[in-house]
Amino acid sequence: MTTTRDHRVQARAGLRRFSRSTEMTLLCVVVAGYAGLGIASSGSFFEGNSLRTFLQYLATPVLIGLAQMVALCVGQLNLAVGALGGFTACVMGVLMADAHVPMVLAVVAGLLIATVVGLLTGLFIVATRINGFIVTLATMTILLGAQYRVVGTRTVDGYSAALKDLGDAAPLNIPLVFLTALAMAALLALFMHRGIAGRRLLAAGGNPLAARLSGISTDRQIVVAHTLSGLLIGVAALTATASLPGVNRSVGGDWLLPSFAAPIIGGVALTGGSVAILGTVLAAFVMRLIDTARAQFSLDPSWVNFLIGVVVLGTVVGGRLRQSRLKDPRPAPGGGAPPPPPTTAAAVTAPGGAR
Repeated sequence: MTTTRDHRVQARAGLRRFSRSTEMTLLCVVVAGYAGLGIASSGSFFEGNSLRTFLQYLATPVLIGLAQMVALCVGQLNLAVGALGGFTACVMGVLMADAHVPMVLAVVAGLLIATVVGLLTGLFIVATRINGFIVTLATMTILLGAQYRVVGTRTVDGYSAALKDLGDAAPLNIPLVFLTALAMAALLALFMHRGIAGRRLLAAGGNPLAARLSGISTDRQIVVAHTLSGLLIGVAALTATASLPGVNRSVGGDWLLPSFAAPIIGGVALTGGSVAILGTVLAAFVMRLIDTARAQFSLDPSWVNFLIGVVVLGTVVGGRLRQSRLKDPRPAPGGGAPPPPPTTAAAVTAPGGAR
């Protein structure tokens, strides 16, 4: 009886926390936005074809948001998300169309390339101690040149019909590429919250000093984070290649802003030590709704980017203000002094373990 009562109390507490969370706010925005677009389109947005198209092109934003989130959780930035995704997509397309490589081998090659580039990026950051912002900026420039070298000015569309069929497949109007993105999000959630390696990533990002004192190599976690980010980008390139009619040098060119917007709006801190997988997925959903509204109402794309940029900036500023209030508590109105800071030993052990 006691155990059942405890479970009920914990469940109610969890529901209360979720009702006040960023995820709940985003969920309400998604439901309201989807309903609003459906009403504005006289119900056509609720039809199977519209739903299938909407979800089909939601898969890539979800995956690139997760890829950026993994880098952010260790306090890193990955500016090469779009360039690596575009290069990988073009490589897979050219392998199938020009070299007549079987689809499976081309897909495996693309995933390996993206993962290895992420691995090398992490190793270079650790070996040189150069800020990840600079390294990934240089990586982005190199990959943009490599992407142009691979496809030039042409559009490659003669790749495997099986891959295109995979991109169009949608049992019960739910595209397989979208289910792939959700599956990757679920696996990433298990890795981060249940796996020892994922907890080490969060510990290294949340409190590097405590992580090192606990025997966790922060350098290794940076390499792991960029490698995992590269793998997710490779999967995003796969979903993009399967969904698009062809690949060219413009693929990935508009991925950078959404890759940052999704995790930041979803509740991920730029300082590291946190992940928000459900929040990132829901934030990608919101941005997809905004993009759909832009197309439906013929809005200027520059205003859409402006709106997303303002939301991201406001989210970052709000997070900074909350952190400042937590770090600098003021005396209570009755004049009582704030509680003393934790001792050095507690400061060293608690954050790393909590993360």
